[in-house]
Amino acid sequence: MVQNILVIDEGTTSTRAMLFDRHGKLHGSQQEALQQYYPAPGLVEHDAAEIWNKTLRCCQKMVEKAGGADKIAAIGITNQRETVVAWDKRSGEPLAKAIVWQDRRTAQKCDALKAEGLEQVVQAKTGLLLDPYFSGSKIGWMLENCPEVREAGDNLAFGTIESYLIYRLTGGQHVTDASNASRTMLMALDGDDWDDELLALFDIPKKTLPRIVDCAGEIGQTAAKLFGSAIAICGSAGDQQAATIGQACLAVGETKATFGTGAFILTNSGETAPRSENRMLSTVLYQHAGKRIYALEGSVFVAGSLMQWLRDDIGLLEFAGESEELARSVKDNGGVYLVPALSGLGAPHWRADATASIFGLSFSSKKAHIARAALESMAYQCHDLKTAFSADGVDWQNLRIDGGMVANDWMVQDLADILDITVERPEFFETTALGAAMLAAVGAGIYPSLEAASVMISELDVYQPGIDPDTRASRLAGWKTAIDSVLSR
Repeated sequence: MVQNILVIDEGTTSTRAMLFDRHGKLHGSQQEALQQYYPAPGLVEHDAAEIWNKTLRCCQKMVEKAGGADKIAAIGITNQRETVVAWDKRSGEPLAKAIVWQDRRTAQKCDALKAEGLEQVVQAKTGLLLDPYFSGSKIGWMLENCPEVREAGDNLAFGTIESYLIYRLTGGQHVTDASNASRTMLMALDGDDWDDELLALFDIPKKTLPRIVDCAGEIGQTAAKLFGSAIAICGSAGDQQAATIGQACLAVGETKATFGTGAFILTNSGETAPRSENRMLSTVLYQHAGKRIYALEGSVFVAGSLMQWLRDDIGLLEFAGESEELARSVKDNGGVYLVPALSGLGAPHWRADATASIFGLSFSSKKAHIARAALESMAYQCHDLKTAFSADGVDWQNLRIDGGMVANDWMVQDLADILDITVERPEFFETTALGAAMLAAVGAGIYPSLEAASVMISELDVYQPGIDPDTRASRLAGWKTAIDSVLSR
């Protein structure tokens, strides 16, 4: 029986195709970088045609490595979630640049809706806040400002990245999974279709949107011409939901944090959608056989992208891994704090207008202190989220972490120190892709449930807190002063 799984991991900065077996072992990976477009401050775009072409090329190489399409049981897809693509249904070609989840161009629109007192309505329905981060206002902006989109008429299709890829892979199937749909601000948490009141808020025609389906099950079949024969698409979930599954956070209360471009923390809430009083988000973790499991989420907009910026734009780092060497080279942060609001501030502050700042610089400050402050900001931002989660009745007992940044041992230990809890890191970091593989394995019938599929997960490295309470308190006090200064502007 063929039991290989092809995973498409569609990130913000790269696309990858990865080949797993039923035991969760990785047998191959092909990756290509994606161009980031920054046409103006606060604006972030992608070229969806580039995404499709590079994704297809990576997949074809992995199909070849597997020995052909008949050696692959299923495809699983995971993706950057809130990014929006508009395309022509006839050709599949994009009608404009994709608007990326980090983009803040709709801040004014969201603020106007808030001023009308509509945020409570939106939050009650969707579990989300009125923020440019989510897809709904992005779609509304495209309809209002892009003539090519507006003029497409009955041929216009919108979707998040996985929806666009499924459309291209299948030759025209317009669907989205429930986890991604829950990030659009257009679906009620307890609804199985797009919400008419929410669509009206952004003046979006329902006919332009995909059909909402399960995260595991046969979602579609690839066009035979792409890989030589058809392959079933059996799993799909947003990247943070997939990572939560790939960390085996399958019981109520289990929590994971992913440190990729941004940092995203999710706690499994079971079959009841959580309601936050502290500006956390409620989201669909996954849907299988029509049953939904929910999560409470905190989103940090800038994590790995901070290190990329320090390397590529500022020249502080020669390579990302240098940050660990620099952090270890000094005994402390030298009084330096960096608030990484390069794309505004996410949870729990939700300030789209916030800008980044460095505090406490003096002639004694070295490059190492700034690099260390950048890494420390990850733990501080997580601590802010932990405090908010706790206020919502969800206190973390431990934290499972993943993403590219967690290869930094110094940062992982700092997380344990500042959060004052056990931090667990899997030996295999790519838990987002693994979660997509698990969903596809369940959808293809290789495993009967995600709990059964959790045998695909690797062993864990465990980090315990190792600093004294006074040092922790002093550092957190310095962070509070820094972030309060940013928020007061």
